[in-house]
Amino acid sequence: MKQIALDIGLASGPTFASYLAGPNEAALKHLQLWAGNPTRSPVPTYLWGAAGSGKTHLLRSVREALREQGAGIRVGWLDASVAQPVEFDEGWAAVLLDDVHLYTAVQQHAAFNWFVNAMGSRDGHPLWVLAAGELPPADLTLREDLRTRLGWGHVFQLQALSEPECRAVLRQQADARGVFLGDEVMDFMLTRFSRDLGSLVQLLDLIDGYSLQTQRAITIPLIKLMLNDE
Repeated sequence: MKQIALDIGLASGPTFASYLAGPNEAALKHLQLWAGNPTRSPVPTYLWGAAGSGKTHLLRSVREALREQGAGIRVGWLDASVAQPVEFDEGWAAVLLDDVHLYTAVQQHAAFNWFVNAMGSRDGHPLWVLAAGELPPADLTLREDLRTRLGWGHVFQLQALSEPECRAVLRQQADARGVFLGDEVMDFMLTRFSRDLGSLVQLLDLIDGYSLQTQRAITIPLIKLMLNDE
């Protein structure tokens, strides 16, 4: 059965609160500490790990945490879908680089330019650079000057939660909502949707809300009906 990404009109974007860290607690606390006080002297940070370990979730959580501190706060964001990156902006609060292992030559050039400018911006006070990819810096097939800079500071390897851990957390989250999830529903959620646990919990919120709206128990047919209504 083909796995599909959960990209179906979530009520809210990823946040630190919706990221269930498991073995990645150290990385989460590091990002929360910095995002809570972005004026501290920043050291570049790089997250790496397999798909589903929550890299993008954490980068978007940082972006959201910064935005919550003021309507005018902006960040530089670059991922593999941005074909033509914008020029570096001195007004950014941070530079966020996602899926660096997929960058084209144009994106690598922009990422390097952003990195160099971030380290020397604001009258010598650098901006924080947070990047993420599926490989450790030493194994990235990127231009050498960018690859080495990505490994300059803090490097965290993110671990995806095991299936039993995902099931246990989903069961706990469902119980907290007073919702019953049968084993067949759990199987469906874990095989048809992204296994990023934060996304699965948001999916659970959607299903719970749809169940209440339709006054029906949570079943596979109900989930399929909800998806068709999206």
